Amino acid sequence: MRRWTSWIAVGDSFTEGLSDEGLDGTYIGWADRLAMILAERNPDFRYANLALRGKMLREIVTEQVSLAVEARPDLVTVCAGGNDLIVPGRDVDVLAEEFEQAVVGLRKAGCEVVIFTGPDPRNQPVVRRIRAKVAIYNGHLHAIADRHDAMLVDLWAMAPLVDVRAWSDDRLHFSAEGHRRIALRTAEVLGVPVAEDWREPLPPVEPMPWLRLRQADLAWTRAHLLPWVRRQLRGESMGDGLVPKRPELSTFSSNGNGHAAHI
Repeated sequence: MRRWTSWIAVGDSFTEGLSDEGLDGTYIGWADRLAMILAERNPDFRYANLALRGKMLREIVTEQVSLAVEARPDLVTVCAGGNDLIVPGRDVDVLAEEFEQAVVGLRKAGCEVVIFTGPDPRNQPVVRRIRAKVAIYNGHLHAIADRHDAMLVDLWAMAPLVDVRAWSDDRLHFSAEGHRRIALRTAEVLGVPVAEDWREPLPPVEPMPWLRLRQADLAWTRAHLLPWVRRQLRGESMGDGLVPKRPELSTFSSNGNGHAAHI
């Protein structure tokens, strides 16, 4: 098993950790959870998380991947393009070409690279309308990983992520349970032993009555969908004015966050 000494995570809200909220109100996410595992195996392990919510692929490449290429860590994880896929008219093939160039740059810099497919959104209202685009993009990502000897975490193939309990109330970001399982799956791809299995089925749950489902859909539309539409019309992003939570490679610390300390 390789001993990872440095890792830079780049991406959008998925890698920033929304909506896996810690005890201090900050977001944890799969990346911080995985960093804890790696730090436990190597006290000198260094980690940076440059991801910011709302970022488009081109922003991630110019603002984050460029820094990773310059820093040349052992490992770089890249998940990007999800926000682009939601925007009508975005060409999936062009998006994949931009993503591939980012991977090429990181591999030339000597970094090991892990990329992520999009999850299957079939149970997510509204978002499931772009399911075909996500599937096409995922096909490109599999090919990119194969061409450039990158590791791939196939979120689409993770059956537990189809369960609505793996998602937060906004139906766009993963819950703490979803992030926990993704951290375990990524550790598996990296060849890092873990004590828990991401495949373990969630406990059975009674299906929600039709009327309650419709009421939940209406509440979600008011609380999450309409504000998102307004931001798009104004050219705004959830990440405007924010900075990365771990902008530089440094020895990992959970900062007293109880959730981060337990995968």
